[in-house]
This record gives sequence, C-alpha cells and structure tokens, in this order.
Amino acid sequence: MSVIDLVRYPIDRPGPARDALIAECRRQLTETGCVVLEGFVTSAALTSMNAEGRELAPQAHFNTTQTNCYSSADDPSLPEGHPKRVFMERTNGFVAGDLIGPGTAVRGLYESEALRMFVAACMDVDEIYDYGDPLGHLVFNVLRPGTQHPWHFDNNDFIVTLLTQKADAGGKFEYCPRIRSKQDENIGSVAATLAGDDTLVHRLDPDPGSLQIFYGRHSLHRVTRIEGDRERHTLILGYSDTPGEIADAERTKRLFGRATPEHERAAREGRERVSV
Repeated sequence: MSVIDLVRYPIDRPGPARDALIAECRRQLTETGCVVLEGFVTSAALTSMNAEGRELAPQAHFNTTQTNCYSSADDPSLPEGHPKRVFMERTNGFVAGDLIGPGTAVRGLYESEALRMFVAACMDVDEIYDYGDPLGHLVFNVLRPGTQHPWHFDNNDFIVTLLTQKADAGGKFEYCPRIRSKQDENIGSVAATLAGDDTLVHRLDPDPGSLQIFYGRHSLHRVTRIEGDRERHTLILGYSDTPGEIADAERTKRLFGRATPEHERAAREGRERVSV
C-alpha cells in the first residue's frame, strides 16, 4: 500500500487531476520558489515515519560550526558586513541514509517512482534521478532544542523534504525566494537580510506530513531556533539531474562524521557533486 495519500494527490495516475496539480505546483514554484503539499502522506504512514524518526534520531551525527550563508571560508579582502564575512552558529544533526533500513515508511516514500516522476514534472524537466550518494540520498535532519539552521544557500538546485515531527515552538522555515541568480549574486539584498531586514522574507510553518519542494540554491533560507523540549525531524529526499552523482568526501565527513569507499571512487572518477 502506498504511503502517499493518492486520493488527495493522484500523482500515480495520468489525467486531468494530476495535470492540474502539476500546473499549480509549477505556478507556486515560479512565483515563490517553493510549494508545500499538506497531508501528502497518509495518517498511518505519518505515524510510522514519526516513530522511525524518533528511533533513528539518537544515531544522528551532530556538529556545531560557525558558518556564512555560502558555507565558505572568510575573505578578509572584503569589507565588514559582506555576506561572506557574516558568520552564524549552526548546529545540525544528520542520520545517514545507510542507517534507514528497508521496509521503513520513509524509504517507501523515497523509492516511489511516481513521486520522483511527479517532482520532475513539477520542475518541468524530463527526468531526475535518485541521488547516488550512499549516505546523503535519504537523510533525517534532527534539530534539538536550542539549535538552529541559520541563513544559507543550498548546494543543489532543489530540495524535497517532508516534516515528520514539529518542535514545540520555533523551527519556522523562512526564505527569500530567488534572491540571487547565476547572473547576479545580489550582495546588497543578501547582506540586508543577514542584518535583519525582513522585506524579502517569506515564512512557512508546515505541519508534519507536508511535502515541500524548494529551489534552494538561489533562495536564501533558514530554520529558526528550536524552542521547548521536542526535536524537529525532517526527512530529506535526495534527487539529482545527473545519474550517479555523489557528494565530496570532505563535505560528507562534516555532515555525517564519516565517508565511504564509494566517495573516494567518485572523486577519482569525477562524479562529485559541485558545491556552489
């Protein structure tokens, strides 16, 4: 039985209903760079996913760093206040994909061909592929009380997530859609946002079970500090526009505390995902 609510979201059946859903998602992605599909999974699947996340959370690798929004080194040649010189505290926990076993509801969602094809259609591309990274293809992000994911740009063009557990308070998703482009880094607006100007900021507070498709490479975004006693758990579904792509070993070690022989092979073969 599918973990997706196929009555509400008939992504597996070609026809007018699926076409209308895709058109609406494309409209939202064009206008705001983000779409949220509430209640995307069934209530039974969400219950299972929540339990799976809570069971796996103690295995998350945590690290606390000072980072800028580009995850790059400081550049003293630039003036104070330049985004590359604004560093923020980031504490993140990640459960690697090789710890998420077969038969779990979260893996059932990720392995859905209908979902992968639906995401590709929403982005108006012919095909996307399962991310080839053995650790990063399917990930639980764990944010503990008192932690945050500060302003940043993603390493990849788009990201697909599903919230499985909400924090007691805080943990809001804030973003500035398409604040930069390949042609223009828009340093002034990025710097203003980092300094506290919320003119361009959109805010979302999705409920558990909501699927989110988001253009993260060009949209500055963050998750606000977690408050209360409950962790925030988010499932990250990894896709790529290139088959067999894999993260570089050093970045993988920072995220998961380890890398695999496959990461070393990918480096030799030039299959590493490029960070920008």
